[in-house]
Amino acid sequence: MSRVGGRRERRFNESDLLAFMERAPAGRAESPVTVGGLAVPVPGHLATFYTSDAGGMRLSVPFLAEGLRLGQPCVLVATEPLASRYLRAFNGLHRNLTVVAFNGGTSGEAIAEWEQKLSEYVAEGATVIRLVGEMKAERTMFKSEDEMLRYEEAFQLMSKRYPVTVLCQYDVREFDGLTLVRALKAHPDMFELRIGAFLN
Repeated sequence: MSRVGGRRERRFNESDLLAFMERAPAGRAESPVTVGGLAVPVPGHLATFYTSDAGGMRLSVPFLAEGLRLGQPCVLVATEPLASRYLRAFNGLHRNLTVVAFNGGTSGEAIAEWEQKLSEYVAEGATVIRLVGEMKAERTMFKSEDEMLRYEEAFQLMSKRYPVTVLCQYDVREFDGLTLVRALKAHPDMFELRIGAFLN
């Protein structure tokens, strides 16, 4: 300590700086949701990219299984045969898993359906909602791939009003490079995380 202008001043050293940098940011509580051992935000809209069927299950199945064990609303957006692959992976836990598909072919219609569904979960007392969207299945629910990507961009904004963590799963064997780059841009929540953890 030294005295400056009548007041005591504390001099910081290297160990003080290191301790400061290792602290969690002020006001940020530990997330109740993890993906692959990594704490992820609630709300959070994340994308995973996989190159094999097994890789597609590595993060999404434990993510949903944890939510099912905790009694949290868990929703899977998928069509056959993906939906059945998930149900087999849960070994009986899937009784409370909701599998959905969209009726509409536009971004606006899909967002309106999510607004209603998420509002219902919150009204029922949900504090964490988990979603997994298999994007190769979701693509068939829209009139075009471009419309699906507009939906992803709109979902990023809408989801911030709800306590939801979403994994949008991209099978890279099914999409071209431009689509995958646009998908990555539609999930900015990943930029503060270790993006490599979401590549399977």
